[in-house]
Amino acid sequence: MTPARGDHDARRRDVSEAVWRVLAARGFGGLTLRAVAAEMGATTGLLTHYFPNKRALVAHALEVLDRRAAERPRPAAERAAPAGGLAMVRALLLDVLPLDAAGAADNRIWVGSWDAALADGELAADHAGRYRRSRERLTEFVAQAQRAGELPAGRGPEEVAAALQAFVLGLVVQALFAPDEFPAERQIALLDGALAGIAAD
Repeated sequence: MTPARGDHDARRRDVSEAVWRVLAARGFGGLTLRAVAAEMGATTGLLTHYFPNKRALVAHALEVLDRRAAERPRPAAERAAPAGGLAMVRALLLDVLPLDAAGAADNRIWVGSWDAALADGELAADHAGRYRRSRERLTEFVAQAQRAGELPAGRGPEEVAAALQAFVLGLVVQALFAPDEFPAERQIALLDGALAGIAAD
């Protein structure tokens, strides 16, 4: 008998949670059908009903990461939302940085996903799309800040947003590899310095 749709959806949610726990504990290098099955207390046969191979599992793991990233609290952005403009630009970038243990854990998993994505053209395109959508959102607030005179209008907002995104992603990597050299206070100061430099152009 075919399982009811509700049962199928519930089982897929269980799988997604198990995938997340394996990623959090072992990273993408440890993400296997066997590891997820063990985390669920299930058989690999059950998992192959949902994921016929490792690539399908990795693709799902990236979807889980994307969804969790979209749903996680964005305290800086929530506080800055009424002000918009430059305050929102700063807040969106702050919410990317590994400023606490949870942010560091999420970013470790994201950085770990790059290797899997770069090895597969379709997964790489999906990742590029995620970063592009993030950049497009940032561009909206850069343009708003330029219209308000908070940032100079000499450079296109798309270029400013791309530069800021590249800066923050580079800072994420440095903070993950050398957390003692890049504590939260220094990360924030470096970001504020970059924003001040752009504002002074």
